[in-house]
Amino acid sequence: MVKSEVKDICFGTLALGQKYRSLALDLAADIQQYSPGTTFVVLTDKPSDFAHCSHVLAIKHQQQGVYPYHDKRFVIAEAIARFETCIFIDADMRILGQVPDEINWCSGITARSGSGIIKHNQEKKRDFEVIAKVAEKLELNLENVKFVHEFLFTVKSSAGREIEFLKHWDAIAAFFELNGVYLGEGNAIGLAAAKAELSVQFDSEDRFPFFKDRIEKIRISKGQADPTEKLAYFDRQKALEHPKLSKSEKRVLFVRRNLEKVYRLLRLRLTTLENFKFYYW
Repeated sequence: MVKSEVKDICFGTLALGQKYRSLALDLAADIQQYSPGTTFVVLTDKPSDFAHCSHVLAIKHQQQGVYPYHDKRFVIAEAIARFETCIFIDADMRILGQVPDEINWCSGITARSGSGIIKHNQEKKRDFEVIAKVAEKLELNLENVKFVHEFLFTVKSSAGREIEFLKHWDAIAAFFELNGVYLGEGNAIGLAAAKAELSVQFDSEDRFPFFKDRIEKIRISKGQADPTEKLAYFDRQKALEHPKLSKSEKRVLFVRRNLEKVYRLLRLRLTTLENFKFYYW
């Protein structure tokens, strides 16, 4: 694929379903305002929602995982096929101020926060058992593996290691979900990066101002932020995430989601059996 001639960096996100498409549209407006000329790669089930956004590259995507968390890897894959660097940002986040044109990202993964994978999972016995099995199969020492908080992280090309990273993430995602571990894609990111020898670094310095509800709540609890300052953003997010539905609409949505979950789990099991050598488990 042809690399971008405008900027060799992009933002990327996953926007599946009406709720996340609506959230991503707000984020798209932020990017247009605060980082003009930067492409926003959006993997979504309805690209037409973004047709009016000239800076958005909306790519058709149907959810592959039992839950959508690990589908973030497809965003990275599409982005780094076109750009040297991808800033992955959750669809429910907002950008609040200017994004510098020149940010010197290190090759590999740069995450806004994270920790050692052992420390992060010390109270999650079930998850850790699965993580340990993956590490054993991949011949990794967990002392050297990191957990990446996945709401905001950057992937920069690194001599092809990023491609290996995505391949390993693909296999790890399948193993996790087959073993009932659906959350914590940051564990898969850390394991895949370690196996691919893709560097992982943490950078807690905010390169641009942003809003993330969970982060803002922590800041408020520590007295580091005014509870009223970001109230409009909290209210906007709540309105988009929890639209008013009738009881019948809620029932239909509940049944549909559960049927889709069962279908995706069955599909995963069949696909893994057919491609056993690829998943090497």
